[in-house]
Amino acid sequence: MRNAWSGHTFPHPAGRRRWMKDASSMDPDRPVQYILEHHRHLGPIFEIVVFGQKFVFVTDAELAAELNDESRFAKANSPALDGLRGIAGDGLFTAYNEEPNWQLAHDLLVPAFTKQAMQRYHPVMAETLDELFTVWDAGTGRVDASADMTRLTLETIGRTGFSQAFGSFTTTELHPFVEGMVTALTIGRRKGVIGALPAAKLLERRLDRQHAEQLDYVNRFLDDIVVARRRAPTSGGDDLLGIMLDQAHPETGARLSDENIRYQILTFLVAGHETTSGALSFALYYLVRHPEALAKVQAETDAILGPDPDATPSYEQVARFRYIRKVLDEALRLWPTAPGYARTPRETTTLGGRWTMTPGDWALVFLPLVQRDPAVWGETADAFDPDRPRPPRLASTAKPFGTGERACIGRQFAVHEATMALARILHRYDVTGDPAYELRIDERLTLMPQGMELTLSRRTPGLSAPGGAAPGGMPRPRSRPPGHRAVPKPSY
Repeated sequence: MRNAWSGHTFPHPAGRRRWMKDASSMDPDRPVQYILEHHRHLGPIFEIVVFGQKFVFVTDAELAAELNDESRFAKANSPALDGLRGIAGDGLFTAYNEEPNWQLAHDLLVPAFTKQAMQRYHPVMAETLDELFTVWDAGTGRVDASADMTRLTLETIGRTGFSQAFGSFTTTELHPFVEGMVTALTIGRRKGVIGALPAAKLLERRLDRQHAEQLDYVNRFLDDIVVARRRAPTSGGDDLLGIMLDQAHPETGARLSDENIRYQILTFLVAGHETTSGALSFALYYLVRHPEALAKVQAETDAILGPDPDATPSYEQVARFRYIRKVLDEALRLWPTAPGYARTPRETTTLGGRWTMTPGDWALVFLPLVQRDPAVWGETADAFDPDRPRPPRLASTAKPFGTGERACIGRQFAVHEATMALARILHRYDVTGDPAYELRIDERLTLMPQGMELTLSRRTPGLSAPGGAAPGGMPRPRSRPPGHRAVPKPSY
């Protein structure tokens, strides 16, 4: 039995079968939402066994805090993450802890996210937003929020990190790289599921053959970026690609191979846009359903940016949008776009004073429930409340960017980009949503609202509807938004 946990058996869904085990208790297309709807009562720690593969989920903040202890635990690659290694190799996200390219790439790229580096990226972020606004102003006022946030964040990381534009604002068609990248993510998730099935290798090879053309295109596209830069180096050479191509480790002199550089580019393009676009989309979803929060956001933008709807904040001003940051934090608490991470012990240890773990065992810190633990967030833990008090005890278990030395290296980049984008969007536009929209979430390896259309109208700063009522009469939120009628408790 993989992930044996010294023979420990945890609570599990009812109806376990002899061979399939708990396979029938999962929805492979929406596993995160299915667990929230059907299995949250199994916590604080439970298992789902699919044929021979044992998945152990931790949903309790106390246990999560213990697993986050870097002196005792380290990152583990879940089956879904291992499923991505066919295309992402030993990139920063998918590398094993002991693989040398992880430490090498990490040491080389840390300087790419310093304050000085962020100041260089800031104007590119602003210019990319301007292009999105040009498209919006020329349109009908009705936009697909998630799709446009994805275009925005992909262009931003492409231009800032690799001087690579994707033409996201010149056509309504997705760039073929985006389609290939989504395919790669979907394949990775599916491999994480089918890896436990009989004849798994055969099924995985069939999956690769079915999508070989798209996956080959992704590899060729990334390799072409490297070739083009080598032929025509940029003057600065201090973006992510320039650092990887031009710099050696200051102590060892080691350099990244072109193959590993391809893996790193893919990692940053995926992690640098999927999670940020999801955070922006969930924040917009909640704001149009909470007019009092939307009014506070727009009051904050008016106070900082003044009466000009086209105002662009300076780099220093972005940190002043404290309420917007609370909105983003609260949206990521409820719907972390990367919904979990796996942890394994560095040596044999006991978790929670009860369960023996040995190296090779792993547990999934299931963030959508850890970050809704009533012991930390109170009885209203499932509700959206940016003003929610954050009690010091265990509040640090809110980890939407991961934990420890393997946490997201680009967290500062993502937070800065998302804060500025939300501030500028809501300073420039009044935003309303469809009252009939039911939250649908697309699950790849990340979470993203699906089919969420918003109506935009140009705004005069300082003249929003008074009393916290959103323009357009968006109704007050229900105790449970309509997309989750089958869930008895949470309101998301």
